[in-house]
Amino acid sequence: MAGQERQLIDYRAVELDGIRYVIMRETVFEGLCEKARIRPQSPAASEDALAPGFDLDRASLAEKLVRRRRATGLSQAELARRAGIRPETLNRIERGRSTPDFKTVRKLVVAVNAAESAQLDKESTNADQQ
Repeated sequence: MAGQERQLIDYRAVELDGIRYVIMRETVFEGLCEKARIRPQSPAASEDALAPGFDLDRASLAEKLVRRRRATGLSQAELARRAGIRPETLNRIERGRSTPDFKTVRKLVVAVNAAESAQLDKESTNADQQ
C-alpha cells in the first residue's frame, strides 16, 4: 500500500438495540461495492427478492420491537400514536411484512425508549414509597 493515498469516507454510525449500523451516501456505498466487486440489490427493486440475511434482520427487528413494546405495556395503537406513525404501519413492521425506513425506526426507538424511561421512573417512585 506504499504510495497509495487513503480516501476518507463521510459516514454516520447509529446503534439500535445494541447493533451498530453505518449510514453513508449511496454513491459512496456503490463505489465500495464496485471496488469489492459486489453487486448490491436495491430493496426497492423487489420486496420478495431480498437477500435471506436481510429477511433475518427484518424478523429480528420485528421480534425486538414486539418484545420491547410488550415489556413497557404499550399496545400497538399507543406505540404508533407516540411514534407518530399509523397503527397499520406498526402492525406490518411487527409482523415482518415491511421494512421501515431509518426515519420510522428512529421514531419507534425514541418512543419505546421514552416509555421504558417512564416505566423505570414509575417503578423507582413506587419502590421509594414502600
